[in-house]
Amino acid sequence: MKVCIYGAGAIGTWIGVLLAGAGCELSAVARGATLDALRTHGLRLRQGDEETRAPVRASSLPGELGVQDLVIVAVKSPAMADVARGMTPLLGEHTMVLSVMNGVPWWFFQGFGGPHAGTRLKAIDPQGRIARGIPAQHIIGGVVHASRSLDEPGCARAHFGKKLIVGELSGEQTPRIRALFALMEKAGFDAVLSEQIQREIWYKLWGNMTINPVSAITGALSDQVLDDDLVRGFISRVMLEARDIGSMIGIPIDQDPQDRHLVTRKLGSFKTSMLQDVEAGKPVELDALVTVVKELGELTAVPTPYTDVLLGLSRLHARVRGLY
Repeated sequence: MKVCIYGAGAIGTWIGVLLAGAGCELSAVARGATLDALRTHGLRLRQGDEETRAPVRASSLPGELGVQDLVIVAVKSPAMADVARGMTPLLGEHTMVLSVMNGVPWWFFQGFGGPHAGTRLKAIDPQGRIARGIPAQHIIGGVVHASRSLDEPGCARAHFGKKLIVGELSGEQTPRIRALFALMEKAGFDAVLSEQIQREIWYKLWGNMTINPVSAITGALSDQVLDDDLVRGFISRVMLEARDIGSMIGIPIDQDPQDRHLVTRKLGSFKTSMLQDVEAGKPVELDALVTVVKELGELTAVPTPYTDVLLGLSRLHARVRGLY
C-alpha cells in the first residue's frame, strides 16, 4: 500500500513508522527543516532509549509523489486550507484520506444524519475551500488517543497510549474501512472500528477543549489545571455547555465533567499540545477546539456564556503573541 504522510509532526511520524513496519511504502509532504531531516534520516520514532527508523520519499511538492492508496492528514487545523489546495495530485479514484486532527473537523456533518446533516462549519471551513479540495467520498474519520512529542524535526517520541479509532463518516462497515482497520491492527495500533466516528471526536473534544486553552494561557501542566478548585469549576461549566450541545446534535454524553477529569488525571502530569504550540511560537488550534463549539451553540440555540469567556481570553492571549 502506498501511504503519504501529510504533516510529519509527532502524530504523523508515529503513524508513518508503524505503517512502514506493516509493509507500507511511505512518502511524506514536508517543508524546511522537516524535509531535510526526512531526506537524511527517514522517519524516526523514539521510545525510551530505542529508536526506530522508516525510509520515506519526502518532497515539498505533492505532485512529485503521485497518487496514493492512503493519505494521513495529521496537520494542525490552521494549516488545513493549504493542505486542501495541495491534495489533488495525491488523490485517485479509490484513495482514502484519513483525518487524525485535533478538534472538530471540516467534515463533521458529512454522512452524519439529523437536522444539521451537510452543514458547513464556518469556524473550520469558512469559504468551503477544504471541502472542495478533499471530496467527502475520500475521507475516513480518525481519532488518536496517544501522547507524542517531537524531539527534533522528523523524530517523534512516544509517551503513552497507542489507540487509533477509525470509521466511515456514515458509520457504514464498508470493505475499505474493514481493510484499513485490519492494517492498523497489523501495524501495532490499539485499533478500534467505530460505528459513529463523530461521537468519538466529540467525546475527545469534551476533554481537551478546556484543558488545552487554559494551559496555553497559564503555562500550567494538566494536573495543575485540575488541582485548582476555581479553574476546575470553570472548565466543568464549559463542559456542561458542550454536553448540552452534544445532546442537541445527536451525540449525548452520559458522564459528568468530574468523570472526565478522573480520566484525564490517570494520564499523569503532561503538557498539552496547545501549550507546546505556544512555547514553539506556532499558530494555535482555537477554532477547531473552542470557536466551533460557540458556533454549534448558536446553531442549536444552546447558550454558551462560559465557552464564550474561554474563547475570548484564549483568543486574545494568542493574538497578542501573533499565534491566531
